[in-house]
Amino acid sequence: MRILVVGAGGTGGYFGGRLLEAGRDVTFLVRPRRAAELAEVGLTISSPCGDVSIPSPPHVLAGQLDRPFHLILLSCKAYDLESAMGDFAPAVGAETAILPLLNGMRHIERLTARFGEPAVLGGLCAISATLGEQGQVLHLNTSHSLSFGERQGGRSARVEAIAEIMEGARFDWHASDAILLAMWEKWVLLATVAGITCLMRAAIGDVVAAGGSALVLELLEESRSIAAHQGYRPDAAFLDKTRSLLTDPDSPLMASMLRDIERGARVEADHVIGDLLERAPVRPEQHRSLLRIAYVHLKSYEIRRAREGA
Repeated sequence: MRILVVGAGGTGGYFGGRLLEAGRDVTFLVRPRRAAELAEVGLTISSPCGDVSIPSPPHVLAGQLDRPFHLILLSCKAYDLESAMGDFAPAVGAETAILPLLNGMRHIERLTARFGEPAVLGGLCAISATLGEQGQVLHLNTSHSLSFGERQGGRSARVEAIAEIMEGARFDWHASDAILLAMWEKWVLLATVAGITCLMRAAIGDVVAAGGSALVLELLEESRSIAAHQGYRPDAAFLDKTRSLLTDPDSPLMASMLRDIERGARVEADHVIGDLLERAPVRPEQHRSLLRIAYVHLKSYEIRRAREGA
């Protein structure tokens, strides 16, 4: 199976690198600067789950794709989706499966509009990874899971084929029969964590220790209610685990969006918080909404960043 990984940053570099390590046929689609790094120093993963160094990993630039791939692993940021679709479009053939690992749900709508419903799988990952100063992939904890499945449910032949490719790679993977519910549950968790940690500029544990547990749980409930309104009810086990995670005074958990803010980078405000608000049953301005407060906070950051020419 020929695999194209779109992006070789923290997420794409990690999962693509692990697949390469396992001997899979992987090519990275990257921009010129990242291509130069990969050519010069290779792909290095530093991880508590095991380091790996791959000299000169296969990679191409946009415009160099000349044939379809069987699987496209899409790991770009949500705000880069439009340009990424144009870049990898030549790699999409009649039998290509696109497996996106982006946050939220808006990307599914954009991908299916461009490439058709059958081409797009559901998918998500759970990992905290970033690039170091020398371009190395830094895996920041021990979580490194990837889930995928047909959006309509069930187990297809292509899902089974992808599962076979994942077998033996050094990360956790799951072929899901209910991938859309899993994606919504991740969105609920991510919106809560991003909303509260960006508002407070602090990790979950710090917010809880400061007496903010009720605010965290209020934000979780608002996000959960939107998911339920859309027909995806997070199950009790997920909610119990999530409430425990989000009320731990020792938790170092924070959203990658907060790290982006701290370094003055772009954020996925519209995709993680804004799009969730658009799907709410009641307009957020008509009632108390922590999600709306978090969204205005993030948009204010974006406006100031643009004004300062960042």
